[in-house]
Amino acid sequence: MLSIKRLTSMAFMVWLLNLAITAGAQQQVSPEPIRLSAKEAVDFALANQSTVKTAKLDELIQLAKNKEVSGLALPNIAGTGSYQYNPITQKQMFNMRNFGLPKDSFTVVSFQLPHNLLGEVRLTQVIFDPSVLVALQARKTLEDLVSQQVQKAEIDVKSSVYKAYYNVLSANKALQILSENITSLEKILNETKEIYKNGLVEKLDVDRLVVQYTNLQTEQTKLRNLVELGTASLKYQMGMPLKQQITLTDTLSTEKIVADVLDMDKFDYSQRIEYQLLQSQKKANEYDLKRYKLKGLPSLQLFGSTGALRGSDKFDYFQNQMWYGYVNTGLNLSVPIFTGMQRKRQVDQAWLAVKKSEVAIEDAKLGIDLEREQSYSTFKNNVLTLEAQEKNMELAQDVYHTTQIKYREGVGSSLEMTTAENDLLTAQNNYFTALFNAIVAKVDLLKSYGKL
Repeated sequence: MLSIKRLTSMAFMVWLLNLAITAGAQQQVSPEPIRLSAKEAVDFALANQSTVKTAKLDELIQLAKNKEVSGLALPNIAGTGSYQYNPITQKQMFNMRNFGLPKDSFTVVSFQLPHNLLGEVRLTQVIFDPSVLVALQARKTLEDLVSQQVQKAEIDVKSSVYKAYYNVLSANKALQILSENITSLEKILNETKEIYKNGLVEKLDVDRLVVQYTNLQTEQTKLRNLVELGTASLKYQMGMPLKQQITLTDTLSTEKIVADVLDMDKFDYSQRIEYQLLQSQKKANEYDLKRYKLKGLPSLQLFGSTGALRGSDKFDYFQNQMWYGYVNTGLNLSVPIFTGMQRKRQVDQAWLAVKKSEVAIEDAKLGIDLEREQSYSTFKNNVLTLEAQEKNMELAQDVYHTTQIKYREGVGSSLEMTTAENDLLTAQNNYFTALFNAIVAKVDLLKSYGKL
């Protein structure tokens, strides 16, 4: 049976989940933007995301099933009542010679009355039943299984939210730098137009800068749309209303990505929730095998019943008449002798299910090893790429600023300006792509080592 602590814990979980569901159903859009760090976004998702809620409901369902199993070991008390009316009573013929008459003489006798009423209370108690015994033993394993499924759902949600959050951060950072480029180019374009009015530059120089400026504005619009789409995706991953305005407070940088990298030498397969799930599933299959093996043992039940009955030639049960009570008790012993080899086949299937679980565990270990190697290699490569692209962007910015100075001093051309601007945009795009790839690789690395 479930302990008082377990029952209290279950009741508390039900209360919390009801609170979370009610809060989710009544979520109101705040007029002010909600400020969120990456961790706060994850915490919000764990409380509101439908996948996690569903997994927690499955956990509560399993706890309720365990209580149902516990009830199999408790006494079962049932009350029954029946009324039977016999318009024509059944009769039997007797030879009165058997009762002392000198010769054969037959008479008809009825042992029934037209009206019969019976009330009974029956108690049954399992003393020994292999299936009930194994079901009670398997409760903890089944609880662990659904609890681990909740953890897996939470880890998947964390991964999705972190990636969506950093995707928006990366796009916002790109939009910010692009806006600065547009501001700088707009200033140069206005200066060039004034110089053109004085006849010191050609119209071709102005046209080139106008084309460049228009292209940057187009890229800015695309980035804004990308930020809006990424923000909507983040809200969806969090289980937040799409109309709610949010402000992301974390920052994204190369130093932050390469910092706090876990120790790759310390790893145990049990750190991965997928491995824990397979281990629990194997235990559940082993209990299933045990159940079929013990199915060949006898089962024993204690029973007892008490009741009262009365028959009458007329319906007068509401009057104070004589009722006849009874009490009986005993044991029911059921011994399986031959079941058509069905139990043997069930044992074979359950044994194969255990072996299948063992194969799945070994395959999972190989898959985890491969995933760890790939994620670590990908992370290192992406960090190297990020550091290189960051240097390239800084160089491109220096070249662009130098070209601007030369152009203002009249020793540079608009073509050089356009080339430097294009090179800077390319370097910036490469940097932001590398930045996002590196943070995603870090999330995948932490997940592969069971540290997310």
